[in-house]
Amino acid sequence: MVILPPPRLIPVVLKLKTTYGMWQTYLAHFPKANRFTIGSKIDEVFLEAIEYCFLASYSAGAEKQLLLEKGIAKVDLIKLLLQLSWDIKALDNKKYVALSENFAEIGRMLGGWKRQLTSKTPANK
Repeated sequence: MVILPPPRLIPVVLKLKTTYGMWQTYLAHFPKANRFTIGSKIDEVFLEAIEYCFLASYSAGAEKQLLLEKGIAKVDLIKLLLQLSWDIKALDNKKYVALSENFAEIGRMLGGWKRQLTSKTPANK
């Protein structure tokens, strides 16, 4: 059996991956009533955010920008859904703060990546 090495991940994808691992431990402790509704929705959107950012890291040009923008939108949606989870008491303060801190850093990383791409890409006329 051949074991393939894991793909090289850029720092923001690594941070998303680490934060997803944290989220998975928290999801296991979600109230049952919320685990299969908002909990599963957060999980789904989280995986989509990781996917878009990962694909953007391998893409070029306009496709990279489009995938990155989709990834940013998914991250913003996760933040909103996490806040909602906290509002309805499905996520306690400590867990919400820990996730929020990671997402603040992820947001800065994605914003920097987007600015860097925008400064490289000339505006279309």
